[in-house]
Amino acid sequence: MADEFILETQGLTKEFAGFFAVRNVDLRVRRGSIHALIGPNGAGKTTCFNLLTKFLKPSAGKILYKGHDITALAPADVARLGLVRSFQISAVFPHLTALENVRVALQRQHGHSFDFWRSKTVLDRFNGRAHELLDDVGLSEFAKTPAVEMPYGRKRALEIATTLALDPEMMLLDEPMAGMGHEDIDKIAALIKRISAKFTVLMVEHNLNVVANLCDIITVLTRGHVLAEGNYADLSKDERVKEAYLGAGHA
Repeated sequence: MADEFILETQGLTKEFAGFFAVRNVDLRVRRGSIHALIGPNGAGKTTCFNLLTKFLKPSAGKILYKGHDITALAPADVARLGLVRSFQISAVFPHLTALENVRVALQRQHGHSFDFWRSKTVLDRFNGRAHELLDDVGLSEFAKTPAVEMPYGRKRALEIATTLALDPEMMLLDEPMAGMGHEDIDKIAALIKRISAKFTVLMVEHNLNVVANLCDIITVLTRGHVLAEGNYADLSKDERVKEAYLGAGHA
């Protein structure tokens, strides 16, 4: 089962002073899939993400990653195991170039957090891999461009590149399309599809067109619990889902 499902939760629960933000959530993310968490505001999506990446401590339940119980681990320890959330390193340095931003992430991965204070020769050893990662996300032409001068969608691609620099097995993307126009949405969706050939992706996303076209499996949360799970075609016909979230216009 651990080989088939890379991430699982069993009875995952988070209580805040008597209010259950997440309650008895059983989630199984298949290795190599793109899996979405969707639901109305207040459904518990962000809380669930924070529990999975250990920014919140569960009130009850277990979290299993590759068959191992990670419920008690710290966020940094979870990231070292290969379970990486995009925002953990998504605050790019605005006045560093795209190449320099990825290089900083590579330094962190290799345990050299302070190499940017050292000689250019030391830093240059990361250039080859940094260029490869920029090429993977379609940013080769922006290698020498300061992040502050990059279009918004390209900055999001840079954030994904810095996430990839941590060598994850599974990526958790929190609303990767937020604030984007149609052109950038299409580019980031294509990028996520491309990287999913190598990595498992779990994402929270409000753009239902993206979810419909990109995701293999969708888990619908409402009021802190799982309402339904399946592919978009089936869920869009589920009366409970339409009532809770999609609305009749999405049938």
